[in-house]
Amino acid sequence: MHDGPAANAAANAAPDAALDSDDPVARLRAIMRALRDPATGCPWDIEQDFASIAPYTIEEAHEVADAIARADWDGLRGELGDLLLQVVYHAQMAEEAGHFGFDAVARGVGDKMVARHPHVFGAESREKSAAQQTRDWEALKAAERARRGEGGVLDDVALALPALMRAVKLQRRAARVGFDWPEAAQVLDKITEETRELAEARDTLAPDKVAEEFGDLLFAMANLARHLDVDPEAALRGANAKFTRRFRFIEAALARDGRRPDDSDLAEMDALWEAAKRAEREG
Repeated sequence: MHDGPAANAAANAAPDAALDSDDPVARLRAIMRALRDPATGCPWDIEQDFASIAPYTIEEAHEVADAIARADWDGLRGELGDLLLQVVYHAQMAEEAGHFGFDAVARGVGDKMVARHPHVFGAESREKSAAQQTRDWEALKAAERARRGEGGVLDDVALALPALMRAVKLQRRAARVGFDWPEAAQVLDKITEETRELAEARDTLAPDKVAEEFGDLLFAMANLARHLDVDPEAALRGANAKFTRRFRFIEAALARDGRRPDDSDLAEMDALWEAAKRAEREG
């Protein structure tokens, strides 16, 4: 319970009119202001800061991708709302700290989209391929980095990106200045080399060196994905989904006999795995 003049003033303050707004974004921003109000807001929301909220932001972005992968369009609507809430949350905290507000965020990204699409909003011709447009986009981003004084080729590749995604971005940046193998075959040779080094490290080196060699192999695999124009994150998500689907086939087959996987053995489960693969091919 709040006591004293400050509490009374807060209790008697006029409610934020935007809470009843027909503008859904204005209403959402008003809800966030109310949640963060030091006198009357939610204690949990008041205690949060950029660092504590960032993991939720990353999680919500992944849940958006998951809804898309499952073609769950009702779910996607909800997940996009959760992701939008993260933007509003960070913008509210930034406004409280005097850094910037939501309007500045929206205005900034709008200005950036216009600047990066001169073939839509300017005089440049739209008669060019998607690949050329991608190259133009990267050139515009490079010019923006130069204006910000970020001279390094790898500057502003975010540290918090998923590791496979960051590996591809680092390699793509390096490739733009010529630091790249010209053909996928050379990357495959590198993967063979890294695999051999990992096998040797497993038997002779300390655990941290084994982890280092394993990282080198993953980095080379990410490079191969880039050369093959494959999204490694999406490919691994697909492999995860396939593994889950086939293992559930094993569980279902065993359940028909009243058993669980721990009542089976590797040979039987491997045979059921092959049966799952055949069922997928035939189905």
